[in-house]
Amino acid sequence: MDAIKSFKGYGKISEIADRQFRRTTRRRLVLIAASAVVFLVILIAVVAAVSKRADGPPSAASVADSIRAMCSVTRYPSSCFSSISSAKGANQTRDPEELFKTSLTVAVDAVAAASSAAAGFQLPANDKRLAAALRNCGVLFDSAIGHLNDSLSLMTPAPGEPLLNASKIDDLRTWLSAAVTDHEACLDGFEGTTGSLRDKMEEAMANSTEYVSNSLAIATGIIGVMETLNFRLHRKLLSLSFSSARYPRWISGEQRRGLQQGAAAGWKPNVTVAVDGSGQVKSIMEAIDLVPQKSAEAFVIYVKEGVYEENVVVEKNKWNVIMYGDGMYKSMVEGKLNFVDGTPTFSTATFSVAGKGFMAIDMGFKNSAGPEKHQAVALRSSADRSVFFRCSFDGYQDTLYAHSLRQFYRDCDVAGTVDFILGDAAVIFQGCKILPRQALPNQQNTITAQGKSDPNENTGISIQGCVVRPFDDMTSPTYLGRPWKDYSTTIIMQSELGSVVKPAGWLPWEVGTEPPSTITYAEYENTGPGSSVARRVKWPGYNPLLSTTEASKYTVESFIKGGEWIPANVVQFQSSLG
Repeated sequence: MDAIKSFKGYGKISEIADRQFRRTTRRRLVLIAASAVVFLVILIAVVAAVSKRADGPPSAASVADSIRAMCSVTRYPSSCFSSISSAKGANQTRDPEELFKTSLTVAVDAVAAASSAAAGFQLPANDKRLAAALRNCGVLFDSAIGHLNDSLSLMTPAPGEPLLNASKIDDLRTWLSAAVTDHEACLDGFEGTTGSLRDKMEEAMANSTEYVSNSLAIATGIIGVMETLNFRLHRKLLSLSFSSARYPRWISGEQRRGLQQGAAAGWKPNVTVAVDGSGQVKSIMEAIDLVPQKSAEAFVIYVKEGVYEENVVVEKNKWNVIMYGDGMYKSMVEGKLNFVDGTPTFSTATFSVAGKGFMAIDMGFKNSAGPEKHQAVALRSSADRSVFFRCSFDGYQDTLYAHSLRQFYRDCDVAGTVDFILGDAAVIFQGCKILPRQALPNQQNTITAQGKSDPNENTGISIQGCVVRPFDDMTSPTYLGRPWKDYSTTIIMQSELGSVVKPAGWLPWEVGTEPPSTITYAEYENTGPGSSVARRVKWPGYNPLLSTTEASKYTVESFIKGGEWIPANVVQFQSSLG
């Protein structure tokens, strides 16, 4: 690796790089224009198919035309057409809403079938790694079915409620993106296994993988564009106005006052955890067990200062949990599960949370397995609209697994080595300290590894207004990230990049290969000695000088719609580029 050098032309790129950037931009504009024309043709076909409604039942040919037009926006049009057209009742409507709901129904059935098939797989005796991978797939299939059912429920509004608006469409895309991620995570869990079980699992998942992708494409393509053009579905589509979301609706007035004043002011928790026995329970998991299922009210857990050596799981039916401690390095949850000792990455998390509306304040999460144990997660979040404020995440490889759905991290410390911020969530880090540390000999640090596998997912990693500096006295070469999947999306903007960041900036997933042009990697208005883009990689999917318009798409307001759900009087955040 080249030694780090200083640059007189700080913040500028060479004429050669500038010319290449302009050529790449022109190519992208041509592709975007061509795609827009094709999509408009598709949209017109769909509109025509559903607007020519005759009295009486539609003909089989007209229904087929409607389904075919709708499926033309998907990645798998053949399976889309065959699955929807053969579904019960599908031959009786040309309504795009009903056809979309049918696509969700067939996806649910396909995931259930994959789960049933997987339950019948025979495992080699005493193969703990394969058994763990299979268990994880069961959890992930259940999660995917939940996201699909949530999407179906959203398409059946209460009386007087609009069928769709911008917020609902964003929810649809988020939940269906998470269902895609669940499928990918199932297969990822077979890393390091032997035999043919992974291939059998992939075969069992073939239909559900395509059907979920099809539903996501329809939600993204047709319904989204119809809403943009104000095309009348059955009810007038409502525009979205962002609320200030000073507090989530489920936080009471007393709790709001406590959040404003802090724990020291005596904010009354539902349960207090203290390792020394001075609380109601001694372990965090005991407190989680007390949380009611699917409660619309906040359940507040206070974790007193101490080290809690346990693996904590907040299940998906544990909603609106608020957990606060005495400080990010005082109230610590610590575990040591790891990949080398036989646990799949997904299950190594010291603390894993899936229940929506989770919030952690002044807490620390650590995996102490060490660098020689490779993948060892400190925290894994699959919790929609989860918030982490003034928290620390301490580990080496795969420290923070932002697995799926919408997440926000503010004023946090994240330390690690290889891919230490990873996952396929729509996640934003603001005001955080990102701390690469000494890795194993001959190992290179990569801060991010984003896992977007489908072009229609609304996921990615956005790092805004953060600081990248060494955690310790380190010599390991450090890069901003590497693309884990074909549509990996990572934006670093308005951050201070220390000299620890190598001039090339980014690494490919495999040494000696160039990532696919479908990735979206970019930088915007970064500062510091590691921010010069003069010697950055020249990948087609990397943009060293992102425009303000494009960068604004990865802010709290635009990317995760955080103004609707981040409690602004608890967690101060920047909603735009500023």
